[in-house]
Order: sequence, then C-alpha cells, then structure tokens
Amino acid sequence: MNRRAGVRIARARRRVHYILDAGGSDRVSAFVHRLLIVVVIASVAAVVLESEASLAARYGSLFIVIEIAAATVFTIEYALRLWSAPDHTPYAEMTPWGARRAFALTPAAMVDLLCVAPFYLGFFLPADLRVLALLRLLRFFKLARYSPGMRSLMAALDAERKALFASSIVLLGLVLIAAAAMHLVEHEAQPDKFGSIPESMWWAIVTLTTVGYGDVVPVTPLGRIVAGFTMLAGLMMLALPIGIVANAFAEEIHRREFVVTWGMVARVPLFSSLSAPEIAEVMNYLRAQTVPAETIIVRRGEAASCMFFIASGAVEVETRDGAIRLGEGQFFGELALLRRARRGATVRSLEPTKLLALEVGDLQSLMERNPEIAQRIASIAESRASGFTPGPSIVKDDIDPA
Repeated sequence: MNRRAGVRIARARRRVHYILDAGGSDRVSAFVHRLLIVVVIASVAAVVLESEASLAARYGSLFIVIEIAAATVFTIEYALRLWSAPDHTPYAEMTPWGARRAFALTPAAMVDLLCVAPFYLGFFLPADLRVLALLRLLRFFKLARYSPGMRSLMAALDAERKALFASSIVLLGLVLIAAAAMHLVEHEAQPDKFGSIPESMWWAIVTLTTVGYGDVVPVTPLGRIVAGFTMLAGLMMLALPIGIVANAFAEEIHRREFVVTWGMVARVPLFSSLSAPEIAEVMNYLRAQTVPAETIIVRRGEAASCMFFIASGAVEVETRDGAIRLGEGQFFGELALLRRARRGATVRSLEPTKLLALEVGDLQSLMERNPEIAQRIASIAESRASGFTPGPSIVKDDIDPA
C-alpha cells in the first residue's frame, strides 16, 4: 500500500469515527444518528409485537424483513466502530489492533455485539429460543448513545458506583437481620414460612422493598413489631440510593451545562482575551439559551431587558435601512440597554442559534468590574449608533440609528 492510499484510508477512518462516535454536528452525522435511532426503535417494536401470536401470523414476513434490515445495519455499524477504534482518544497511544481489542471489551461495544448475535445464532439454534428475543431487546440500550440525558445518567451511576455498592451492602445486611429476627420470633407459630433464615429472607426482601405481597405475614405480636421496624428501615433504604443517584445526576447536568457555557463564552471575541477566572466571573452574569430557526428573539418597540451574544448560529436584524446578518461572536441589543430605550428593530434567528443573554443590571455590573469590556462595548455601540459598520465584528445594533 502506497503512502497516498494510506493517507486516504486514515482520513476515511477519522471521518467514520467523527460520524459515529465524535458527536459530529453536520448533516451526514445527523442523518446517520437519526437512521440508527429509527432502526433501533423499529427492531425493538418488531420484537415486542411479534410476541403476539395474531400479529406474528399476520405480519410475520414484515417482522422478518425488519430483523434482516436491522441486523445488517447493526453489523455494519459494529464493524465500522471496530475499524475506527484507533481514532478514539483513549486508545490513541495503542496499536490499531490493540485499540480495537480494548474497544471491543467496553460495555457499549459488548451491547453492540449482543445486538447482532441473535440474528446469526438463529441459524444454528432453535428459532423459538426465548433468550434470542431477550438479546434482541438489548438493542433498546443503544439509544443511550444518542441521548445526552441517558449519557448523563450513566455517568452519574458510574461516578457514584462505590456509594451505590455500599448502600447495596447495607440493604443486604438489613435483609439478613430482618430475616433472622423474624425467624426467631415466628418459627414456632409458622414453621412452614419462617422455619429458617433463608425461608424468612423472602419476607424480608418484599418488606424492605415496600412491595408487600402479603403471601407471608407475621401473626405474633413480636413478629408484627419486627415487621414495623423492617418497614421503616425499608423506606429509609429506598431513599438512600434515590438520593445518591439524584444528587449525582444533578451534579452531572450542572457540570455539562458549565462546560457548554464555558465554551460558548470563550468563543465570543469580546471575551477571548479574558483569563480563566475572568471567564468564570462572566459566566455568573450570562444565561445560555437555544432558539430554533425562524424564531423572533426581540421585536421592534418592545422594552429592552437584556443584550445577546451569539455563541453559534446566525440572526437577522430587520432595521429601517435593511436587513443585517449577525453571526457567531457578534452581539446585539446593547444600545437599547445603554440608552434605556425601546427596541428599534426586530431580530430573528436564521438557523438554530445558541445565545448568551446578559440582563441590564448584570451588564452594568460587568462593565463596572471590567473596564476593558466596558470600553469595547461602548465603542461598538457608538459606532452602531452613528451608522458606521467597520469590519465583520462591528455591525449595526438592532436600534435604528435615527
């Protein structure tokens, strides 16, 4: 293989990695991810529906087509993920085959493998083997790759795995103690139900988990006292892991929002010269928001309460002199705040746009605490008010200069 061919293959592999794993935001990546989501949902729905005998008899051929198509797509996806594994950042220092081996042992890759295994095992095992249907339902968990919320939840569970393991140990200890106590006080009254600690553990489990089937209940006064304490302990034990997961999930969401907002602030040229502590201070004033395409952000004549920085996307300012396009890194709405005037133009988004909003009081505080930013904002506002438009980063505001 010559060098040019090797370079082309390396570029293709990086492109595949970008599309499948690096969170690409272009049209091809979006299309591939949406296609995979549709295939996952369709294949899982087919597995569930074909368990109904009447539907299986009527639409059996359709279910077979869906399964073949899903298995083909998932096989290609798994093969491409393995091939592009050397471009994953955690495996950058490994050999290509070492990176692929390491990737294949990750939980996500194992789920991918189990998702395609039933299709090929069906050629060698009985077609009605129930475990194959169960493995096919594992495809549902592939959706976690394309859901930020699911990724955040998995990250939270991973971060608190030690605390969750500890709470599981405590729960197991309570099961043993409750079972032993109930065996002690109830074994003579109900030897068939509480004759041993292992037999009593069923009652302890359903009581501590607050399920309470009622198939095994204490009949002695001491047994009911033990059951009461066991119920209270069960309520507390359920609250413990729920609190751990909820707190970890909230922290993970906050961490992701912090990273996203930090990146948005750092991309605004007005703040590009700030140090990390200064950016962190600016973030305390800014409020991130995302608007879809063709959305009115501000209207002519309405009261001005904040200015906006464009972190990504583009907007159009409709002034009396014509429309002005503003892009990433630019801002609008500051003149209305500085002059305490009403909006002089309507601003709408041309595409999905991420904005950083700065309230009027926070703008004054920011300008007071950072004279350099105050000077740049005032200079641009003065240029816009006079109708001067020098360069791509200094454009007319949404206020009519007249």
